[in-house]
Formats: sequence, C-alpha cells, structure tokens
Amino acid sequence: MGVVNVTPDSFSDGGHWFDTTAAIKHGLGLEAEGADLVDVGGESTRPGASRVDEAEELRRVIPVVRGLASEGVTVSVDTMRARVAEQAVAVGAALVNDVSGGLADPDMVPVVAAAGVPFVVMHWRGFSESMNSRAVYGDVVTEVVEELRARMEAVIDGGVSPEKLVIDPGLGFAKNGVQDLALLAGLPRLGELGRPLLVAASRKRFLGHVLAGEGTPPPPARERDAATAAVSALSAHAGAWAVRVHAVRPTADAVRVARAVEGAA
Repeated sequence: MGVVNVTPDSFSDGGHWFDTTAAIKHGLGLEAEGADLVDVGGESTRPGASRVDEAEELRRVIPVVRGLASEGVTVSVDTMRARVAEQAVAVGAALVNDVSGGLADPDMVPVVAAAGVPFVVMHWRGFSESMNSRAVYGDVVTEVVEELRARMEAVIDGGVSPEKLVIDPGLGFAKNGVQDLALLAGLPRLGELGRPLLVAASRKRFLGHVLAGEGTPPPPARERDAATAAVSALSAHAGAWAVRVHAVRPTADAVRVARAVEGAA
C-alpha cells in the first residue's frame, strides 16, 4: 500500500504532493514501483496534528481518488469522515482505511456497510492531539488484541460483513516506541483475530529512535526507508496482508527477498 498524503503537514512528506496533479503523478509512480493499492489521505494524523474541516478534506482527496481510479489504480481512501469515504467510493475508491476504526464519525460504519467495500479497522484510542497521553498499557499486545476484537464486533454489528474487515495494530497511535516494537514482535497474536493484517510502520518515530541509538538525535523521516523495508520483510514473514509505506521500491525488494528465502527453506 503506497501512501499519497495530499496534505501540507504530514510528518514525513507533507506538502510534497499537495497539488492534485502532483499527487496523481506520485500515485501512478508508486503503482509503477510495485504498489498493489494506493492510499490517498487529506488529513494528517501525526501526533499533535489539528483536524482539517470536511470541505477542505473533500477538496484535497476527491480529485486525486478520481484521477488515480480513472487510470486503473486500486485506491484506498484514508479518512475518518463518512462523507469523505462515501464520496471517495463514488468516484472509484475500492477500500476505506479509517485510523479510528469508525469511532470518529458515527456515520462511518453505516456508510461502509452500504458501500460493501473492505474496511480497515485500526486500533485507536483518540485523536492526534491527545493520543500520546493514552499510551498506557499493562500488556500492550494483549490489550490491543482485545480492543481490536471488541471494535471488530461493533463494526460487524453495525452491518459490515466480517469478510470485508482488515485490522491494523495502529503503530504510533497511542503507543510509544517500546510498545510499537512489542506489537511488531507480537504480530502472530494479532493473526489470531482471523482477519487480514495491515502494518503501517513507514518512517515512524520509533524507527528513528531505533536507528539513532543512545544519545543521538533520530534521522529525518525520509531517511528511515531502509528501516521501513526491514519491518516490511518481518511483517510479510509474520503473515501480514499488506504494509503501508511511503517508499514502495525498497519494501517491494525486501519482501521479494524474504519470499525467496522462505521458498528455499
């Protein structure tokens, strides 16, 4: 899953693809590099980010989704708003990726159910402004699994077919670096939920801290692609359905090598 952030303020590449034409061109490039689907979002969810209003999110996202879908790209829409999801599906989006798992907008689950498209349910404990304060766990893997299970049941009760659900542990969302690493080590436990697993670690701060080591400032987000590719290979080995990344080619290469090694065993 290649990332197209149509935002001025995303943590990794905000502003680079803010123009509609540039965003469409970037999405086409990601597909050419090996992305199976392209995830288009118009609202930054980095820690501390403020929300944009619905009209602005629609203005950013819909022309890009329409443009990519018209070129035959499989598009997912990254949004917490039901109206954005509904309009994106209407112009060609094939999947809805909601980092709140349908909690931010009570209309999201009914909209997704009516559309009949796959729905990514991420583990979420609150909006960006406050999520760092919610990173309190006794056993992060157990609690994330239990909270995701409860959310899956609520979404299914809301009318979404169980076969349409994809789950995401929400790395970096109400988790610190140690908790993110524990969740990666615990991916097989998430597999017990019985649904395809999306892993979204690309360029996140916990990778910066791993690379920096003790007493060294983390490298900039755009210098974390090799670390992202390592996580992608590990996630593939653990059975992930997809990985959400900014730089597709390093991850595609890493997963290809991982698969070749597995095939030779």
